Amino acid sequence: MKALGILPFARKLIDTYIEQGATVIDATCGNGNDTLYLAQQLQGTGVIHAFDIQQSAINNTKDKTAAFNNIQYHLDGHQNVLDYVDSPVRLSIFNLGYLPKGDKSIVTLPQTTIQAIERIFSILEKEGIIILVIYPGHTEGQIEKEVVLNYLQHFNQEDAHIFKYEFINQKNNPPFICAIEKR
Repeated sequence: MKALGILPFARKLIDTYIEQGATVIDATCGNGNDTLYLAQQLQGTGVIHAFDIQQSAINNTKDKTAAFNNIQYHLDGHQNVLDYVDSPVRLSIFNLGYLPKGDKSIVTLPQTTIQAIERIFSILEKEGIIILVIYPGHTEGQIEKEVVLNYLQHFNQEDAHIFKYEFINQKNNPPFICAIEKR
């Protein structure tokens, strides 16, 4: 077995948990890569909710996913997910930090990330998953990492299995994954 990098591992989780016809969430659609992958896996079935607070991210995602008609784009923070989604959710993915090739001063915040996790978890299907790709390689990312990890470590084990996937011998605070599977 070959060790998967962080983003390939996130996609492996998507492949494992996604089901045709599911409702899924890209909580930080950014440049549209995860939204596109979700759309390809759903093959036109189900609904994808793509969130971002930056219009440029929504535009990038719309451009990349123009061939799909089962995507709803939300120019809003992921903490407001319940304003848009009320059906059971099978899977959600977050890429925390800033928009690649974008304004690095606009970042995800630990408080709103935790609010989004809690709200998505409240509508997550049993055995559904929330995937968090955490980027601690910048100051705000380091703070978010610490706050989110503390939150996850105190999550009720009767409610969810939570695991972490990371490479422990890489330099410069590499990204890692935490995933929350609802029990």
